[in-house]
Amino acid sequence: MNRFEFLKKIKFPKRSVVGTIIFWGVTLALGVVVFNFASGFTACWNLTGLPGLMPASCSGNSASPIFNPDGTPLATEEAVLPAPPVTAPEAALPPAWDGASRINILFIGLDYREWQANEGPPRSDTMILFTIDPLTKTAGMLSIPRDLWVNIPGFGYSRINTAYPSGEGALLPGGGPALAMKTVEQLLGVPVHYYAQIDFNTFIQLIDRLGCITLIPEETLILDPVGSGTDHVKITAGGERELCGWKVLAFARTRKTQGGDTDRSRRQQQVIFALQEKIFDPEVFSSLIVQAPQMYSELSSGIHTNMPFEDAIKLAVLGKDIAPGSIKTGIIDTSMVTFDNTVLAGQAASIMKPIADKVRVLRDEIFTSTGPLSPMAQGDAVSLMRAEEARVRIVDGTFTPGLDQRAGTWFQAQGLSVTEVGAADNVYSSTVVIVYGPKIYTLKYLQSTFGIPYTQIKFNPDPASTVDIEIRLGSDLAGSVP
Repeated sequence: MNRFEFLKKIKFPKRSVVGTIIFWGVTLALGVVVFNFASGFTACWNLTGLPGLMPASCSGNSASPIFNPDGTPLATEEAVLPAPPVTAPEAALPPAWDGASRINILFIGLDYREWQANEGPPRSDTMILFTIDPLTKTAGMLSIPRDLWVNIPGFGYSRINTAYPSGEGALLPGGGPALAMKTVEQLLGVPVHYYAQIDFNTFIQLIDRLGCITLIPEETLILDPVGSGTDHVKITAGGERELCGWKVLAFARTRKTQGGDTDRSRRQQQVIFALQEKIFDPEVFSSLIVQAPQMYSELSSGIHTNMPFEDAIKLAVLGKDIAPGSIKTGIIDTSMVTFDNTVLAGQAASIMKPIADKVRVLRDEIFTSTGPLSPMAQGDAVSLMRAEEARVRIVDGTFTPGLDQRAGTWFQAQGLSVTEVGAADNVYSSTVVIVYGPKIYTLKYLQSTFGIPYTQIKFNPDPASTVDIEIRLGSDLAGSVP
């Protein structure tokens, strides 16, 4: 029997969360789990840090000699390699996943400027946050529209698709992916543990490896890999369509339908589910295992992640235990935003401002096992703030003797649940509010009552924090404390 023949007898679910979660690693990670002999694959892993050095046989680590102008080979210590390009410093890998806690992964797809030179860092064309709860064996994915108007930490308000190029251009630790993760954390109030980024060329190569996938268009579409061009294809609504290569990418990217970004998000999720079914077809899966080393060599340069290899394997093993019906899907659509116009980089731009209450309900549906934590709240700002029972810390940023205690008593009298008081570690001319937990009504109350602008509000989601909100008193507000 052919050593891969038994794979044909394996029964895979039509939709496994592993395929939903990570385009970049599902087949490779499963290949490692199933075949211990694929040591060459693990030895050459370079998407994230692993201890030790890659062997010389690995792609990009060739031991070929370097010659001087006379044609004489140089000794290793004499070899002078070209200086590496200036890039954003790498961020430290996150703590290892324990395999039991809920894990959230941000998938980032880069736009067509990745194909064009000298136009600056690319914007994120696609952002989907995936979540898995190993204890309840449930999973979900939430699509975030690219034109959503959000506060990008350190850069102020802009479209969410500019977070990636802002992080890359400023050479922040972790670059664009790290800033995109922080922005999504701030928007949704949930931690983002890992990211997986893929560029368009690599995505097309992956589709070419898998073969055509079956999709059902719901409207007439003009498909083109990068906007207008000569290679466009028209497909009509209704019935199954077999799409291959760049046409799959174009199907997922096109925005020229009545629903705009919302329609595109639905098509992207449709592509993901079609890819799952394709990958876990026994015939295709066994072929992918055979091709794994070559696929890794060809595709790894266009795929980036901060997920340790060991965690990718844990996810692959977990995937088989998650039922297709337990995978929740959601889109921040037009019912959850208001539309506005602004000017970006000197040009008029349309934006979508999120309605916090509605986004919160969608978030709870996807990221909790019980659905929305509460119905849409009704009532005045004070009543909603008190009902929310946010834990508040008051710290004195003016170093006025006794101000922290007086301020704690005063804020308590306003209805806030003050649980901690103390001195700040710095002097503040303007009051700053730090938000550790998703307590939007308390935040709204502080803004409306004390006139605290968005520029003085910092989001730092931290489930381990002992408080939900910290108020760092500055001289602007200190005079109001009796």
